[in-house]
Amino acid sequence: MSRATLDLWVGLFVALGLAAVIFLAVKVGSYSSVSRSSSYSVRASFDDIGGLKVRAPVKSAGVVVGRVGSIRLDQKIYRAIVRLDINEDYKFPADTGASILTSGVLGEQYIGLNPGGDEEVLKKGDRLQFTQSAMVLEKLIGQFMFNKAAEPPAPAR
Repeated sequence: MSRATLDLWVGLFVALGLAAVIFLAVKVGSYSSVSRSSSYSVRASFDDIGGLKVRAPVKSAGVVVGRVGSIRLDQKIYRAIVRLDINEDYKFPADTGASILTSGVLGEQYIGLNPGGDEEVLKKGDRLQFTQSAMVLEKLIGQFMFNKAAEPPAPAR
């Protein structure tokens, strides 16, 4: 086998490998368990969304039931308005609540749905009334340190 033929085969192998990596990156990057056609959208407003991102999972009982569709700031009430795209296969009571939770200590943030007991179900365009904002680790550490600094020193024995 000549040097030119060997170089051609190595180049082809590298090109195929690079194409496979790019293909997988595009597939993983655009993966969604909820397509727009088979979902309904509801809105929820939060005081603080922390590090929540568009396309973050929406879960109920640990099962992914949808994705975060969009996040925007309401200029009148200065709260984050989050659009949740929920798979049509899942119906939730109208009094369902939403909380921003974190996977593990420093993991990704997602929205957890807490079903209520209402007989009516959420419909497209509804707004969730009960929400709980994200717990921001930096704020908690700051509060802890501030409270420790404000405490009087322990008496000497």
